[in-house]
Amino acid sequence: MEERQNWGSRAGFIMAAVGSAVGLGNIWRFPYIAYENGGGAFLIPYLFALLTAGIPLLILEFSIGQRMRGSAPLAFSRLGKLEWYGWWQVGVAFIIATYYSVIIGWSISYTGFAVFQSWGQDTGSFLYEYLGVTDSWNVSWLGGIQWGVFIPLLVVWLVVFGVLHRGVKRGIEAAGKIFMPLLFLLMILMAIRGLFLDGAMAGLNAFFTPDWSGITNPKTWLAAYGQVFYSLSIAFAIMLTYASYLPKKSDINNNAFITAFADSGFSLISGVAIFSAIGFMATQSGGAVDEYAKSGVGLAFDVFPQILNVMPLGKLVGVLFFISLVFAGLTSLISIVETSVAAVMDKFQLPRRKAVNWAVGLAAFFSLFYATGSGLYILDTVDYFINNYGVALSGLFFAILMGWILNKTEDIRDYNNSISEIKVGRWWNFSIIVLTPSVLGYMALQQLKTDLTTNYGDYPDSLISIGWAAAIGVIVMGFYMQSIRSTNPRFKVEKSGEEEAV
Repeated sequence: MEERQNWGSRAGFIMAAVGSAVGLGNIWRFPYIAYENGGGAFLIPYLFALLTAGIPLLILEFSIGQRMRGSAPLAFSRLGKLEWYGWWQVGVAFIIATYYSVIIGWSISYTGFAVFQSWGQDTGSFLYEYLGVTDSWNVSWLGGIQWGVFIPLLVVWLVVFGVLHRGVKRGIEAAGKIFMPLLFLLMILMAIRGLFLDGAMAGLNAFFTPDWSGITNPKTWLAAYGQVFYSLSIAFAIMLTYASYLPKKSDINNNAFITAFADSGFSLISGVAIFSAIGFMATQSGGAVDEYAKSGVGLAFDVFPQILNVMPLGKLVGVLFFISLVFAGLTSLISIVETSVAAVMDKFQLPRRKAVNWAVGLAAFFSLFYATGSGLYILDTVDYFINNYGVALSGLFFAILMGWILNKTEDIRDYNNSISEIKVGRWWNFSIIVLTPSVLGYMALQQLKTDLTTNYGDYPDSLISIGWAAAIGVIVMGFYMQSIRSTNPRFKVEKSGEEEAV
């Protein structure tokens, strides 16, 4: 088995971790969530959630990864007979990779479309034509491969394949050092450009003006916790895997704070860029900001092209915007796929190149389902269920596991404080043991209640069943993978000195 690789520098690790955290959601989700939940007032519950859930869980993942020096399945197998949970996390990441890659492919296409503003005036219809979206979902007919989606998707996988083949230092770290500074620079340039647009202040006022009534609304606090949780790549093996490449005695607490605040800073810059452009569009059309305030695919590939059509230097800004989506997506996708690579290497003692071949090959194959005429329906459904019942439930179990079942928070906090510049107090234990499980548990119950009574998006049962199958399947897969005997002796649960320390 190959010797475990390490990061070349602390800066390289932080760049990679921030690259994983900063993704498409920072650009097209955070601004809208903040706008819908009190504007500037949302920053208070958001910061509270960051300090009481995001950073504590990030510290926990960094600590386990660094000390166990293994992928999620290996790390949790050494903490007890919990290998299945590590594979659950890897399975969640794998499914996210299959559709995340397709969205990056769309962004590559739209970078080219932006040069000539090929989307025309009816941007919504153009998007559906580009994707070849079928009139309705049909389980027996997917609508065939859409070659305009397939070709950029292939480019995405070739880039990921090349980066991961080069390893941790020469591949992932090098890519992070290139993509992340460029991404921050591009978004800052877009934000500066947006500030000088006519009507920009209308958008920024809508984004930042506090609606204090939102502070007393439980939905606002749940939205804040949800945004923090999903944005920081917590509980689906990424940060744990990345931390496993850290040298021993690396500063855990400080790295977590830097990663979390860099991610939040990028979200705020994105909010300025997006809402200044939305304010400009509202002023030009004589409409209201809320007519154009959307999130996700609708914002990026429908509303923003409309704005670019009437914006001065719209073609240039369009290229910058969609390249930003490509860079943000790629840094996250690389980290997502690396979880599978590391897990396969550890479990089956494969060399990195073979593990990359398997992980990228399988993910690329399954991503083809989203490149069909029915791909948008499948993507929307799987994304909804895997986030709500994959990522969120995994995070809930993670907090309960470490805080209650294994009762490791005190030992981990003492160890982290002994090697970190920033010391965390008992608020960290309280966050892991009480606060995070309470909030995530409530969110999970409310979500389950909704989904058992109403079909998401009014989709037919055949499509909803795919979402449930994805969410439940990753857990079943975890137990199946644990049942496969590993030739790696590190998977045997023994009381070594290292394990006792945890």
